[in-house]
Amino acid sequence: MIAFVSGGARSGKSAVAERLTLDWQRQQGGPRVYLATAMASDSEMAVRIERHRRERSSGWITREAPLGLGNALAPVADGATVLLDCLTLWASRALYEAGFDEEQGYAELTELLCVARAKSLALVVVSNDLNEDLPPRDAETWRYLAFLQRLHRQLAMEADRVVEVVAGMAIEWKCGEEPKQ
Repeated sequence: MIAFVSGGARSGKSAVAERLTLDWQRQQGGPRVYLATAMASDSEMAVRIERHRRERSSGWITREAPLGLGNALAPVADGATVLLDCLTLWASRALYEAGFDEEQGYAELTELLCVARAKSLALVVVSNDLNEDLPPRDAETWRYLAFLQRLHRQLAMEADRVVEVVAGMAIEWKCGEEPKQ
């Protein structure tokens, strides 16, 4: 099972994704893994990371995945439940630190989804919906938005479940079957 949870900044999407992950893990069993794409590159990010750690319940295995998403799943046990938070940060790092082009980013997300399905993982992917703001004025921001939105379209198409979070409320856009017990 794959779920895509999106929403605006500070919309409550991480909390919704964590609840979904906990529900799936209770049904499916196996370990619960937090795949973190954020890095404490400045004090604001360090505070946000620490806040997320405090707010999560106990029992999470945290793996850092600043870039290699598919590779980060390699040591995860088959049948585990994985929360990837968040694709937005990964996409910016892929474009601006690793120098990925759109096709490399698309291939990396495809690998993540293939590995998740091959290992029978319940995977929840969180990302920010940045396309709701005013249109950007510069070409580089347009490039990033186009890249991120292509990843979102791919993920929404592949996902069994698609959830948008607005003001803490989860709106189900696509709802597949729950994992089998």
